Amino acid sequence: MTFREAYCKGKQQLEAAGIAEASLDAWYLLEYVTGISRARYLADSETVMEAHAEVRYQEVITRRAERIPLQHITGVQEFMGLEFQVDEHVLIPRQDTEILVETALENLEKYFQRDTKDKEQVRILDMCTGSGCILLSVLFYARQRLEKNGVSDKIITGFGVDVSKDALKMAKRNGENLCIDAEWTVSDLFSEISGEFDMILSNPPYIPSAVIETLQPEVREHDPRLALDGKEDGLYFYRRIIEAGRKYLKPGGRILFEIGSNQGGAVSKYLTECGYSEVAVKKDLAGLDRVVSGVYDTCVSYE
Repeated sequence: MTFREAYCKGKQQLEAAGIAEASLDAWYLLEYVTGISRARYLADSETVMEAHAEVRYQEVITRRAERIPLQHITGVQEFMGLEFQVDEHVLIPRQDTEILVETALENLEKYFQRDTKDKEQVRILDMCTGSGCILLSVLFYARQRLEKNGVSDKIITGFGVDVSKDALKMAKRNGENLCIDAEWTVSDLFSEISGEFDMILSNPPYIPSAVIETLQPEVREHDPRLALDGKEDGLYFYRRIIEAGRKYLKPGGRILFEIGSNQGGAVSKYLTECGYSEVAVKKDLAGLDRVVSGVYDTCVSYE
């Protein structure tokens, strides 16, 4: 079987299985199995594949047709231009979450522009860290910018927290692969956390329990339910983190959440009721509410 024949057969099999991006997934899997580049494929598509590669390609196509996520087959997902390992114990990083990272970086930049002496050590806490993609991306790009300005990267320390030991193993592995230092703690939210932080980040479980069964098979059957289930109304973890977060934020500390597209009003309202100021909602590239942030001290601002 040639590369072209294998690809066409794989695409047709995925289309028959109802995979929305069948052509793209068929290509990614061909690239994953054979290492072939697009340029080489265009030049050598009629080249006969090696027998073992043909068998392996059929295997991964069959797995994808069974609605196993592409990232669980390849074991990786790109996020913020960085490669993260993923498995069934962590939520697959999604492009929408990059808005949370970008917002955190914008606020850190404002923080370091302040002419104060309290910048010797910045502590960032990522609650419900999963694969660690949020925290590690923030640390990577914030430290990169500081280094360009001649400031030691040790000025920022990151702490990732998750209730899942398996998730933290993956987060730690991602940190090691990317050569980014962070501390990882198994904790039921703040139960094992001490000290104060300049910034708390979180993409908590926010899908209402009853909605989970309506999601695509790739999500409801393969993403960890622990990372999806936001209890009855989807707001359970926001309430807990917002309430407890006041104890763990330094004066002027900022809290930032990823939210579901219909949760901006409710999360903003609760932040305000709990004494946070400068509450703001940021939209994603599709124009949907995606990030809510606030400051827990009306006397101190990043502006």
